[in-house]
Amino acid sequence: MIDLPMEDAIENFFQFLLAERGLSKATVEDYRGDLKAFLAHFPDRTSTGKLLSSDIYDFTIKEGEAERSPATIARRISAMVSFFSFLAREGYLDSPGDHVDRPKQSKRLPIVLSREEVEELLEAPDTKTDAGLRDKAMLETMYAAGLRVSELCALRLQDVHFPAKTILVSHGKGAKDRVVPISDFALEWLRAYVDGPRKRNKGRKGPYLFLNREGDPISRQYFFMSVKKYARLAGLRRAEAISPHTLRHCFATHLLEAGAELRAVQEMLGHAHLSTTQIYTHVSSRRIFEAYQAYARRK
Repeated sequence: MIDLPMEDAIENFFQFLLAERGLSKATVEDYRGDLKAFLAHFPDRTSTGKLLSSDIYDFTIKEGEAERSPATIARRISAMVSFFSFLAREGYLDSPGDHVDRPKQSKRLPIVLSREEVEELLEAPDTKTDAGLRDKAMLETMYAAGLRVSELCALRLQDVHFPAKTILVSHGKGAKDRVVPISDFALEWLRAYVDGPRKRNKGRKGPYLFLNREGDPISRQYFFMSVKKYARLAGLRRAEAISPHTLRHCFATHLLEAGAELRAVQEMLGHAHLSTTQIYTHVSSRRIFEAYQAYARRK
């Protein structure tokens, strides 16, 4: 378990909410207020190593004693559970506070695009420009390797092994390295980017693979906004709900639909538990059933 200063942990959490979950700045500010209220009750929680699994329960009691409204308490509990769960996934906390009583929420299945929709999204960047070619390479890499957006942005040039057709993901959650295969098609776009725009970039001597025009690594926020922009350009349904994580969902679901073993998909995604990967079997089954229903309704 990694002990991280609380300020850094909270900032990482906010970046996750903005870039990977796609929450608005206003919603993230609500989270900020809830975390501030928690730290007001527990000022000695100066790092993640000092958090206790009982903190969320104790926070609930203190908020009740302060006569907060039930709606405020419920929202703050939800915020703290999300924060603790994030810390647990990132390896900063042993327990995400699973034993806290909180309102049950329906578990929605992730948005998954059809292969045709994915192709339309991947074709949206203008590859005649340096930025468009870079974005095309990023989209192709994310879909081909099933990366998290944080992993994609943290890729280094040396992490791509062109002869072996693999990518080393050394910045995954829990600091667990993994090697994932990548398609020839995605590698062609990566090679075009590396030999073209990246070679001309002022940051070409640096270690990171994907660079902005200032030579710095691409941020998660930039890529999040880019995916939404390309989804709109492609005219996709629910474009505003599509995020970088959608491509990861598509990667997993399409692999399972093609007959891949669940444990192989788990390894490629970097999931610690098979149960996390199993949600994609539900998505895959639902899509197959819907396709059959459409076939059966043909006249």
